[in-house]
Amino acid sequence: MKIVDYEKVQKLSTDNVFLLDGESGTKGILAGDLAKALIGLLDSEQFMSGVNLSELPQINALSANDKILVGTATGNKAIASNDVLFAVLDEFATVEMRRNIFRGKNLGPALTAAQKAEIKAGTFKGFFVGDYWTVGDNIWRIVDINYWLNCGDTSCTTPHLVIMPDAVLYNAQMNETNITTGGYVGSKMYTTNLENAKTLVNAAFGAANILNHRELLVNAVSNGYPSAGAWYDSKVELPNEIMMYGAYVHTPAGNGTTVPYRYTINKTQLALMRIYPRFINPHRQNQWLRDVVSGTGFARVNLLGGTISADASGSLGVRPVFGVVG
Repeated sequence: MKIVDYEKVQKLSTDNVFLLDGESGTKGILAGDLAKALIGLLDSEQFMSGVNLSELPQINALSANDKILVGTATGNKAIASNDVLFAVLDEFATVEMRRNIFRGKNLGPALTAAQKAEIKAGTFKGFFVGDYWTVGDNIWRIVDINYWLNCGDTSCTTPHLVIMPDAVLYNAQMNETNITTGGYVGSKMYTTNLENAKTLVNAAFGAANILNHRELLVNAVSNGYPSAGAWYDSKVELPNEIMMYGAYVHTPAGNGTTVPYRYTINKTQLALMRIYPRFINPHRQNQWLRDVVSGTGFARVNLLGGTISADASGSLGVRPVFGVVG
């Protein structure tokens, strides 16, 4: 009986068997294995040259359920379309690029060993500005990367993420009365009222993972102006106006007689506040800043979105800034 005389079929199943003749005799092969074997006879370039992608239906949008084919060293794999952008960025983005890209991804309930390793290596793979950890009732968000690098009377050389909570941790006074004597360093906030914030930061990330660097801080005030400062070891502080707004607003400047010196190394706006200004005050809360404004008050972030100062005895929000290391 001739092959052409057999009944014709239009479909194959994987358990169909084909007969093959070769040097080692006649043998059978399953249809599924035959298909794979035929493709295996071609290298990738030959196979793809036989595929005309222009004949496929064209789309103009992607959905989260769409998959994109990726050739890897271990074979072809698929990636969800909504993961492609940051998968590419996370593999190739420099540190400078990472601090200029907002993602806003939840990084988990705790700092992991793998995350610490990336920070310590200075690669920061897996991190972008706006990413956050949720620890207890607080969201701890990345607001910058390597902000204090190469700063200080002893240079900061440790790779670090800069973190702030989204919301104030609690309310407290800068001083018990309306004075700014001793500046930020002489305030009740610096000497006592930040201790609870330090406890919460250490509990969230571990004391050993908090950056210790050198900060230049105001320690004297004359006629309402910052008049002296010094270098201090620093782990957890209130931010200043520049970190939040990108410029001084209420901190006294020159008046033709006084030559201003603000005693700070925090001279540029935090990356998150520049990229996405709503994070200056995401929950419409009054927040203390550490800048001396006058003989009676310090700067603050106003709950209404404006910039303002407040008498030192006011009980306002404590929203600290600190660095995390590997």
